[in-house]
Amino acid sequence: MDNPNVVLDEDYLSEEEPGETIRLRPYLDWRTEEEQSFPRVSSQVPLSPKISDEDIEEEETVERGNWTGRFDFILSLLGYSVGLGNVWRFPYLCYNNGGGAFLIPFIAMMLLAGFPLMFMELAFGQYASLSPVVIFERFCPLFGGIGYGMVIVSAIVMLYYNMIIAWTIFYMFVSFNKQLPWERCDPEWRTPLCYSHKEKDECRSRYPNGTYFNQTCFPSLNSSLLKLYEQSKHLEKKGSADEYFTHYVLGQSPGIEDTGTIRWPLALSLLAAWTIVFLCLCKGVQSSGKVVYFTALFPYVVLVILFIRGVTLPGAMQGIVFYLKPDWNRLFTPQVWGDAAVQVFFALSPAWGGLITLASYNKFHNNCYKDSIVVLLANGGTSIFSGFVIFSIIGYLAKELELEVENVVDEGVGLAFMVYPEVVARLPFAPLWSFLFFFMLLTLGLDSQFALLETVQTAILDRMPSLREHKFFVLLTVSICGYLGGLIFCTQSGVFWLTLFDKYAANFSVLIIAITECLIISWYYGAERFLREIEKMIGTHSHGWKVMWTWIWKLFTPLTLFGILAFNWIQHKPATSGSYIYPTWANMLGWFIAFLPTITIIAMMIHTFLSFKSKGTLFQRLSALMQPMESWGPTHKNLDLKSTEITPDENGTINNGLIRENSFDNPSFNVTYTFETAI
Repeated sequence: MDNPNVVLDEDYLSEEEPGETIRLRPYLDWRTEEEQSFPRVSSQVPLSPKISDEDIEEEETVERGNWTGRFDFILSLLGYSVGLGNVWRFPYLCYNNGGGAFLIPFIAMMLLAGFPLMFMELAFGQYASLSPVVIFERFCPLFGGIGYGMVIVSAIVMLYYNMIIAWTIFYMFVSFNKQLPWERCDPEWRTPLCYSHKEKDECRSRYPNGTYFNQTCFPSLNSSLLKLYEQSKHLEKKGSADEYFTHYVLGQSPGIEDTGTIRWPLALSLLAAWTIVFLCLCKGVQSSGKVVYFTALFPYVVLVILFIRGVTLPGAMQGIVFYLKPDWNRLFTPQVWGDAAVQVFFALSPAWGGLITLASYNKFHNNCYKDSIVVLLANGGTSIFSGFVIFSIIGYLAKELELEVENVVDEGVGLAFMVYPEVVARLPFAPLWSFLFFFMLLTLGLDSQFALLETVQTAILDRMPSLREHKFFVLLTVSICGYLGGLIFCTQSGVFWLTLFDKYAANFSVLIIAITECLIISWYYGAERFLREIEKMIGTHSHGWKVMWTWIWKLFTPLTLFGILAFNWIQHKPATSGSYIYPTWANMLGWFIAFLPTITIIAMMIHTFLSFKSKGTLFQRLSALMQPMESWGPTHKNLDLKSTEITPDENGTINNGLIRENSFDNPSFNVTYTFETAI
């Protein structure tokens, strides 16, 4: 062997005994026994040409636990990937980027970036059955900080994401009233701009030619004398639901610098949100795996009901046509492709650590490739279908408000907590529709929150296995810390903090993590080598299949990710909220939040290198730290591996009839061959 920095990883199969698979794996280690700082545990597995469902069910669970059934994992994965962004952000991006034409870049980005990263992370986590913080330390010690970066991203998102769930809980409770509180402009929270459609309808029912102006109903005579009708047409208005959310629910302060007081109704709602999440996860994946049967499927029931109701409303087709009408010229603008790429990243959530965490509880021979395809189709289908639901109702609202559709639609929080409450307030049995809608938002949010919290908790337990016996108290501690950290979002400036975190938390660092992860696995470790390990789990595939995934992971996905990162960097603008511009210190804090995971990765690289006690040149030390540890591999108990170490003779050769290697020129290198029999 000419290059002493290369580790062989070939499978040498013996046909002498058909009942066994014999494999010889050379392991390069140029350190002495005293200098070795990482444990060496043999962990190769036999190639599985055909995997049956019975094999999967008979696998023993590892110490961490497994999903009790395959559908537990699929529904948990579906719930994690399908969230609030599918229901609100995707329809908004469609209307803002050429309508139906937006589907072309969206599907392209799904296939080039989203799906490859999702499949890679699911296979990665399932193969080693470890959380991100441990799996990268064993896979590539120098880049062990990648796992910590992922967990930091999930922890930050976990804090403010549960606040959105708390808002839905608040709205669910107030929906139990006979009359929705935002139907009228209540003197407690209204401003002169408040406009109630309920009060306007009542005014017209009393005075057919009357005018509703400044929360007052004027008969037709007074209206003509005061020319109120013309004034009301040009008067700036804010819907009563908008005013209710801003001034009553949030008690919003002028800006992030004015913290104000804690809104105790929101603090109690946040406590309820954390309590629900804690109770659903307190027994591990066995309990959360059953909860997702409801939380992952119920939103589809509500979406179908809302779709049927929406298309029967007057003006619904106007909204649907606006949603689907393609503007082909927009396909030639980079903004459309950039928005599609970012939406895919938010939809499938790669590089957040959740996919690796969920897959780590799989049984070894679970077909994660098929699971990836199912979730990909379900995610895209949900996004497209939700567009029909939302824009059918938005078209109705546009007709009622006598506005164009583009003047009604808003993004994100505005659509969920300002626009749609206006709609449900005008439907028959408004409290029922309001409750169903916000209950759907709750179930959509809970699935994603389960995965975020599970990522953080699993990282702690895998980092400190002795705490697994106290999993309940670890989860309780994390939940309490999450609640206390989320109280900043319950203040009067809470919505400004939430917007700041949402803009910076899962942006640049997530893309950097995804690029680094993809390059390490596909280039340094080797896409071909990784695909061989995937085949040990899901069975053999055709040569064309392996060539396709090799090119995707090595070329197309990294280039796409670099393009997304460059686009986000060029198009980045300081944080704003409506007309409010964040102060400089707030944007600086946002940049710190954005790059905290990246800083962690770099700091851990330096720490790992400096604490690595070994001889050799700088390049040799870096090369050794880039190689997988001998403890890298499956950890399932049922994979019975019997290993025998064979030490080369003084010439560095092995005479076993299978392989012969020449000795290395550098005498400081030790070559150890692990001879394994997998039965």
